[in-house]
Amino acid sequence: MIKIIQSADNAIYKSTLGLQQKKHREISGQYMIEGPNLLREALENKAELTRVFLREEMNKQQSELSDLFEEIQNRDIDVFFLSQKLFEKLCDTKTPQGIMGVVKKPQCSEKNFFHQARPTSNVLVLDRLQDPGNLGTILRTADAAGFQGVILCKGTGDIFSPKVVRSAAGALFRLPIFFTNSAEETIRYLRKYKKRILATTLQNSQIYYETDLCENIGLIIGNEGNGICKEFIDGADVTIRIPMMDNVESLNAAVAAGILMYEAVRQKEQR
Repeated sequence: MIKIIQSADNAIYKSTLGLQQKKHREISGQYMIEGPNLLREALENKAELTRVFLREEMNKQQSELSDLFEEIQNRDIDVFFLSQKLFEKLCDTKTPQGIMGVVKKPQCSEKNFFHQARPTSNVLVLDRLQDPGNLGTILRTADAAGFQGVILCKGTGDIFSPKVVRSAAGALFRLPIFFTNSAEETIRYLRKYKKRILATTLQNSQIYYETDLCENIGLIIGNEGNGICKEFIDGADVTIRIPMMDNVESLNAAVAAGILMYEAVRQKEQR
């Protein structure tokens, strides 16, 4: 169904605008995506799109998005046209692409998460990471590396914020995500499903490429400023490190995660 919204007081418009805030995303269980690429990814991966918004002038340029628009209509998704002013107020980007949507957050149970049939049995654990760019990049890399999924410990940033959603580039539609309340709870799950726990730390650790990363590991990446919490370090089966020059203190969290995940891919393919 196609409708036109002409007022910022419209109930649907106001509820969508609220999704810019984390508390409203949590209450509604929904988040926003922007641009034709993410809309196409959402449809291809059968994400639950609840509504789509188009800038009014896009109606005149419909041929540019005709295939996408047709698919949206075939799915019986509500479509709303907005003035440029109303549309831009909804957007988080500086140069909006004229189309955006609202998606229901995926739900992943313990059973579904740990029994996913993905290229590797490795799980990534994020311990209180905060930077949206890092979070999105790490999720995108975990998806590309075929990881079984990502566990987000309590205190980690909101992965459904607009910047993370953009950085993840569609990974949220494919990558299983499981939320835990503490390091202790996470360790219990990893032990239950026989994952070998690897913590990244500089102290008393093995060099990462001398460590078996092929399968059934729970790879923990820590907070950008404080690293991995003591509970994870104490509960780890192995601690690993990425060698660096003496005058370099640490690597960016997303870079470190990418190095380790693709070392796991390399080892698996070599084996």
